[in-house]
Amino acid sequence: MNRALYALALAVSGGLALNAPLAFGAVTEAQVQQLLDRIDAQDKRIAELEKSVEQQAAARIPAPAPVVAAAAPAPAPSPSVPSPAAWADKISIQGDLRYRFEQINQEISADRNRQRLRARTVIIAKPQADLQVGFGLSTSQGDDPISQNQTIGNNGAPSDIYVNLAYFNWTALPGLNVTGGQFKNFLYRPGNQGLLWDGDWNPQGLGATYTKGPFFANAIGTWLESDSADTKEFTYGAQLGATVDVGDGVKLTGGVGYFHFDTKGKGVFYGSDTAFFGNSFDALTDTYLFDYNELEVFAQLGFKLAGFPVAVYGDYVKNTDADKYDTGWAAGVSVGAAKARGTWQASAGYQVLDPDAVFGALTDSDFGGGGTDNEGVVLRGAYALSDRVNVAFGYFINTIDQDVGTEQDYDRLQLDLNFTY
Repeated sequence: MNRALYALALAVSGGLALNAPLAFGAVTEAQVQQLLDRIDAQDKRIAELEKSVEQQAAARIPAPAPVVAAAAPAPAPSPSVPSPAAWADKISIQGDLRYRFEQINQEISADRNRQRLRARTVIIAKPQADLQVGFGLSTSQGDDPISQNQTIGNNGAPSDIYVNLAYFNWTALPGLNVTGGQFKNFLYRPGNQGLLWDGDWNPQGLGATYTKGPFFANAIGTWLESDSADTKEFTYGAQLGATVDVGDGVKLTGGVGYFHFDTKGKGVFYGSDTAFFGNSFDALTDTYLFDYNELEVFAQLGFKLAGFPVAVYGDYVKNTDADKYDTGWAAGVSVGAAKARGTWQASAGYQVLDPDAVFGALTDSDFGGGGTDNEGVVLRGAYALSDRVNVAFGYFINTIDQDVGTEQDYDRLQLDLNFTY
């Protein structure tokens, strides 16, 4: 439409311009003037048409959108990094350090004095509310399974460090915990004495604890040797017990336990070929004469006397597979608790342990020098210099080899400086 209007206007104007000279000779001056006026009017009309065309074209072009400043790009999400507080809630580090002076007087041996260190550290992670995972390191003398002491010397050579904890502890159900790997011994030990188990022994295998009201149950399965290339031995056992109130502020804990060691006809599981730790063995084949089917009965009474906590305990064990030298027992009392600064504790106990009452490789390594076939007294005490530091002593007045071998006196003094963190 617009192109037709332009063409028409141009044709009219051109025609008039070309024919004007021919017309001048035949027309009057008035006619010429009239023709010029008409041309002028047509020019104005063409200008109006051009303006109208431009306005129509502009109307069809949309107005540009208003310019809006571009918003700053949103920052990229930062990686999910736990805050220090969240990390601290899931990870903890615990440990202790003990410096010990020890003197041993054995009747038919030379007196022995030595300085010893024990250092332990464990990292405990809680990846979720019902799960704990731990990894611990400790000193040890020749990878001894029941002692984490390291004798100072050897011209200041570094101490040996071993993995002594690597475990999980899962709360499978309310009151039921399952643990596995190498873990702290959770079996109940009245008075924390070592008639059956040394305090430094950490079992390797699987275990479970269950509590409901006053009742508790502990079950354990531990490998003395798991490699089929050696003499395999899987030991298992359990305890059943309860803790009940028997008076105002008086609690009684009691129970029974049973543990099975399938050792008859097998060699030792640690140490030299003749390291039977007081248990009976065949000297020709260097093998155990008996299994150790240990039946245990235990009790502990706790109360306060003049504001001090007091515990009176007893523990009895019998190996039902042996035909003699098959029983052991321990009894004692402790007063106080050296925990907060200025507090103290003291204890006295007596123990009798026949050669085949328990599996000797796991019993207390300090009483009578370790193993079975011993009897006597142990005295202990401690004083807290601060909430994290205490001094302590232990004194053993024992008789060893009283049933098998040559009976002799055995005394042992321990002076300790302990730090915990």
